[in-house]
Amino acid sequence: MTDRKEETLLLVDGMALMFRAYYASAASGYIRRTKAGLPTNAVYGFMRYFWDAVQKFAPTHVACCWDLGSKTFRTQQFPAYKGNRSEAPDDLIPQFAVIREVMDSLGIPNISAEGYEADDCIGTLAAMYSSDTMHVLILTGDHDMLQLVTDQTSVAIMKKGHGNYFVYTPQSLMEERQLTPSQIIDLKGLMGDPSDNYPGVRGIGEKTALKLVQEYRDVEGILANLEQLSKGIRTKIEADLNMLHLSRELAYIRCDVQLECNLESCRWELDPPSVVAKFEELEMKSICSWMGVTAL
Repeated sequence: MTDRKEETLLLVDGMALMFRAYYASAASGYIRRTKAGLPTNAVYGFMRYFWDAVQKFAPTHVACCWDLGSKTFRTQQFPAYKGNRSEAPDDLIPQFAVIREVMDSLGIPNISAEGYEADDCIGTLAAMYSSDTMHVLILTGDHDMLQLVTDQTSVAIMKKGHGNYFVYTPQSLMEERQLTPSQIIDLKGLMGDPSDNYPGVRGIGEKTALKLVQEYRDVEGILANLEQLSKGIRTKIEADLNMLHLSRELAYIRCDVQLECNLESCRWELDPPSVVAKFEELEMKSICSWMGVTAL
């Protein structure tokens, strides 16, 4: 993948990695803590996922993106957006600040923006920096990110277990799902997204939505051909037309967020003393061992 580009910018979906790392370790019933009682299981798991990706994809630049609070432009448009999600576990909440400190120690910028999600920051950075000489690779577990795939931007979806990824390009997305990246948005508009708590068109599931998008290309194509649809599907779409448009808007990842992120600040260059000091502070010296980092 990196052979066709001079450099690679790895954009890490920090939210996805933290939640995945926390629940993977919490499932065992063991919560790793420092002697002072600070929980660090998600931080440790995050580093395992992150370091594996660095070893596998060999980026020249790295940035990590985060949500910044639960209130965004999407909750203004649709107050129930993500309203079905419970609060983060008490043991996880303090670890978000800790992992950002860890990223700082690794020389990796932490990127977030008031009123936007990590997804929007990732989309914006991908749009800003992907080029003929810079390949962007997005590390996430969120299939919504597939809408960002281009010839210059790939999405590595984390599968179960460490070191297990599926890297999506326009070609592999078409081969696997017979969809273009932009059609991911149309698909979500029709079928909604239970995890984000927006409904799409009631009564239309993934199978029907996929068939409609593949046949008519996008929502506009579907609406232009309503008379060709079965009465049942046509009735459902007409009854939920406003929600169809709103759901598609909610699914759309913004790529125009005002961000301050200089590409040179993302260059992947470890400062060993800084890294060792942080992991010694967190009582995680074993991480330095498998990273091969020493203070000398």
